[in-house]
Amino acid sequence: MPETTDQRLLAEAESSWLQTRGRKILLVDDERLNRSILRKILEPEGYVLEEADSAEAALAQYDSFAPDLVLFDVLLPGMNGFDACRELHRRYGEQAATVVFITAKQDSGAIVEGFNAGGVDYVLKPFRQKEVVARIHTHLQIRLLFAHQLTLVTQLSRANAAKTRFLSMAAHDLRNPLATIRGLSEFLLDGTVGPLTPEQAELVELIHNTSQGMVTLVNDLLDLATIESGEFKLDSAPTRLADLVGQSVNLTAMASTRKRTRIEFERGPDAPLIRVDATKARQVIDNLLSNAVKYSPPGSTIRVALEVDAGTNSQILRVFDQGPGIPEQERDRLFTDFGRLSTRTTGGEQSIGLGLAICRKIVESHHGTIEAVNQLDGGCEFCVTFPNLIT
Repeated sequence: MPETTDQRLLAEAESSWLQTRGRKILLVDDERLNRSILRKILEPEGYVLEEADSAEAALAQYDSFAPDLVLFDVLLPGMNGFDACRELHRRYGEQAATVVFITAKQDSGAIVEGFNAGGVDYVLKPFRQKEVVARIHTHLQIRLLFAHQLTLVTQLSRANAAKTRFLSMAAHDLRNPLATIRGLSEFLLDGTVGPLTPEQAELVELIHNTSQGMVTLVNDLLDLATIESGEFKLDSAPTRLADLVGQSVNLTAMASTRKRTRIEFERGPDAPLIRVDATKARQVIDNLLSNAVKYSPPGSTIRVALEVDAGTNSQILRVFDQGPGIPEQERDRLFTDFGRLSTRTTGGEQSIGLGLAICRKIVESHHGTIEAVNQLDGGCEFCVTFPNLIT
């Protein structure tokens, strides 16, 4: 017969109770009668119990017993329950046992103090059996779930680290042969080894463009692996950002001649030096200009402007393309890893959605910002702000 909803819920409840059986509880109360009542309530539930008549005694036997939960009476001789809870958290931090307080008072101020001390709940005197059992079970179940989550996080972190190592190794192994293919195709296109027929030249150019795109993708994967491994470091020095932008504009303009794309650089007045990692900053600029060319139709004009914020001396790079813009419903994917959008390049260029994610991480490591804004007359503006960190 198929299992009913009630039977399923009953089975889940039984499983939950079974999971908490055998958990250790330390009862801390200076009155023997209270400890005896709690023992009679909790022992039938399958918990392992140990008692202490003071906070000092509880702290002394804590390590040897290693409880999952401590029931602290608030009013204890010597150190009170609140201070004992604070001491537990000072010694053991997040590894400290769950603390539930015992009190006869329902004063809101005392209750808040208990939560501030690190406790999670109260049980009231005189004890009500079902309430005590339910509260204790709930907090032990939460503790088990939290421990399970920590285990999953640890496993996922290890798997992610292994993935990152594999990604880095694979990218390294691919980069050299791809660079060789690209270099050899350049020799053929230059006529170094003799003239090519038009058909051969077309095929070799296809090989060259494809290998160049693959080298870019591999480099992006290597950058991502470096960032995720925590080995990403900046080598910052005073730099004239306008020079980096000018170099990138010249190189991108030469590479985009086939699409008849023009790049106009509004350099403006000479800006002061700014402290950046020149190689990483250039990577951001190259990527933004390359994307502008990729997504703008042939014959477009890409505008690049570099400004200085008079108030902060931050330098602001703006890149205006003539592409389709960013679909509003996809904006949250724009700067994420592998965040490919529905928009397509206009010349068949390749992209796996890593370039802008890497740009964001580079810019943020410089304490800067990067954003994209659709223009009213079409196209998109990418804006990068590098703060002036020169002291």
